[in-house]
Amino acid sequence: MRAPAAPSERATVVLGFVGTSLDRAARYHRPARWRPTLALVTHPRLRVSKYVLFTTVQHIVFAEEIANELRALRPEMEVLVTPLTLSDPWDFATVYGALHSWCRTVRFAPEREDYLVHITTGTHVCQICLYLLTESRHIPGRLLQTAPRVDAGLDAPAPGVGSVQIIDLDLSKYDGLAARFLSERREGRALLCDGIATRNEAFNAMIDALTVVAANSAAPILLTGPTGAGKSQLAARLHALRLQRHRVSGRFVDVNCATLRGDQAMSALFGHVKGAFTGANAAREGLLRGADGGTLFLDEVGELGLDEQAMLLRALEEKAFYPVGSDATVRSSFSLIAGTNRDLRQRVRAGLFREDLLARLDVWAFRLPSLAERPEDFEPNLDYELARVSDELGRAVSMNREAREAFVAFGRAAPWPGNFRELSAAVLRMATLAEGRRIDAARVASEVAGLSARWHAAAPGASPSCGWVERLLGPAGAASLDRFDRVQLEDVVAVCRQAGSLSEAGRQLFAASRAAKATPNDAARLRKYLARFGLSYGALMALDAC
Repeated sequence: MRAPAAPSERATVVLGFVGTSLDRAARYHRPARWRPTLALVTHPRLRVSKYVLFTTVQHIVFAEEIANELRALRPEMEVLVTPLTLSDPWDFATVYGALHSWCRTVRFAPEREDYLVHITTGTHVCQICLYLLTESRHIPGRLLQTAPRVDAGLDAPAPGVGSVQIIDLDLSKYDGLAARFLSERREGRALLCDGIATRNEAFNAMIDALTVVAANSAAPILLTGPTGAGKSQLAARLHALRLQRHRVSGRFVDVNCATLRGDQAMSALFGHVKGAFTGANAAREGLLRGADGGTLFLDEVGELGLDEQAMLLRALEEKAFYPVGSDATVRSSFSLIAGTNRDLRQRVRAGLFREDLLARLDVWAFRLPSLAERPEDFEPNLDYELARVSDELGRAVSMNREAREAFVAFGRAAPWPGNFRELSAAVLRMATLAEGRRIDAARVASEVAGLSARWHAAAPGASPSCGWVERLLGPAGAASLDRFDRVQLEDVVAVCRQAGSLSEAGRQLFAASRAAKATPNDAARLRKYLARFGLSYGALMALDAC
C-alpha cells in the first residue's frame, strides 16, 4: 500500500457504492458525523473529476441526495448515479453478476482516466465483488480505502476529511508479499515431496497444482498410478498441508479398501449399533466418523463393493449416513482423498464401479508416475532412502563413489515394477548388509543381480538364465567382467533373444530413458552397448536355444 499520488494528467474517476449507513446525513442527531463518500472528494490530495455512485433501486432517492451534496462540494465534478438491480445486496452471485454486467457496458479509457475503486462503503459482499473485479482487471484501476482521522471516531466533533489509502493490486510492486507467497509455495512443494529435490518437470508441475488444490479446495482428490508409486505417502502429506492451511483440523484416517470384504466392510466404514448383527456386542464408530473434521484416505477405492460405493456417495453429498442396524443418521464432514491403480472408467463400463461416484471423485484427479518414468529423480530418491534407512537402523550408512555410480546407472534404466517400495527395500537390504556402514560396489552388484533375477523370473514367458554371457564370451571372457556388467549383459541378451528385432529389443531396454530423448534411436544405442563386449545382435540370435 502507498500514499495517494500527486494529481496526474489523467482525470481521476472514483467508483463506489453509496453508504446507506455511513453516508447518511445525521442532521437530526450528529451533524458532524464522518461521511466517507463526501470526505473523499474533499481530501486535499485528491482531485476527483468524476464519481460513479452505485446504488440499489431501493435507495436511489437517497443516492440522489448524496449526489447533490457532492455536486455542491465540487461543482466541477461529474456525478453519475448508477442504479443496480440487486434483490439482495448480501447475495454474492447477485451483486457480482450486476457489477460484472455493468463492467461489460462501460468503455474504460485507462490512458486518459485513473480509476479508484472505493471499497469503504456498501455491504461486505459489495466490497468483495469490487475487489474481485479490480483484481481480475475487469475494472482497470486501484482500490481506495478511506477512514476517519486516527484521533477522531465516526462521531467526533470534528472528524475532518480523514485519511485515504490507495492499494495497487499489482503484487509485483510489493516485493515482500511476492516473496512471502513464493516462500509458501516452496514450503508446500517441499512438504508434498517430503523434502526430495525432484527434477522431473511434469511431476513438479503436478505437485505445484496439488499444493494449490489442497490449500484452497475441499473437493475430493483422486490419486491414480501404479502400485508403489507413493499414493499413501502423498495423501498423508496432503493432509499435513491442509492442517497447516487450516482446511482441516481432525486426524488422517488411512483405509485400504482391498482389505474390506463381505459384511465387515459396511461396519468398518460406516460403523454399527450394538446388536446390529451376530457378534455386534458393542457399537462401533466406523472409519468415516473417525475422520470427521479431518481427512479420509481410501486407498484402492476401486475395490469397494457397489453397496459401499452407494453409501459413500451419500456420505460425500450429504455429510450423513446410516450406521449398520441404525434408523438414525450420523454426520461426518471429512476431506476425501482416494487412490487407485485401476482404470476406474473401465470398471464403470464393466459395472463394477458407480459412474456417479466416479464423477464425484474425479473433480481433482492426478496421476503419479512410476519410478521408471522419472529417471532424473532416481538419484535424489536414492539419497532420501539412504537417509531414511540410516534413521531406521540407527547408524549413518553411505555408498562409495563406485557403488553409487553403478547403482544410479542401473536404477535409471531399470523397470522397477514395484516402484518406490521396491527401491526402499533394495536400499534397506544393502544398508543392513554393508560392512563398516558403507555400501561398496560388490554389495551393489549382488543387489542388482538379485533384482534382475526376480524381474526376469516374473516377466511373462521368462525362462531361467541360460548362461548367455559365458556361451558368447567363453569362460575366461565372462570371468573378466565385473559382476555388475555380467548380470546386466545377461539380462540384455535374454531380452534380445525374446524380441523380434534389434529395434524392438532396444525399445524394451530403453523404455524409461528414451522418453527424454527428442529423437530416440534404440537400435543404435543397443548396437553400441553390445559392441563394448565385441558382440553383435546377429551373434546373439545365432546361439542355440537353452
